[in-house]
Amino acid sequence: MARKQIPEFEIEVGGEPYLWRLQRQPQWSSDTNSYRGMALALRHGEGQREAVVEFPAGQQPRYGAPMLRPAQIAPELVANAIASAIAAGWEPLSRGKTVTIVVDALGG
Repeated sequence: MARKQIPEFEIEVGGEPYLWRLQRQPQWSSDTNSYRGMALALRHGEGQREAVVEFPAGQQPRYGAPMLRPAQIAPELVANAIASAIAAGWEPLSRGKTVTIVVDALGG
């Protein structure tokens, strides 16, 4: 069975092209026994190293609420998350493991 392709979206931050995708939906985590926020995977348009930006858990959705779609995520939020990841030490054009960065609800 073929694996479903996860769509990536382009955004320009500081004159540089970046690609992002919704890595994780807001969800309940049995590991921490709490609700976790969404996570975005980021990478430079010409690079390979990714950063996963984790947002805090917001208000837990009601039962039966529709899933979060990438189109519902504001481009300003993604741009702030990219800028915060770079400020936190992520080097998008370097090689290495994926970096996980926790940001606030506004991506800062």
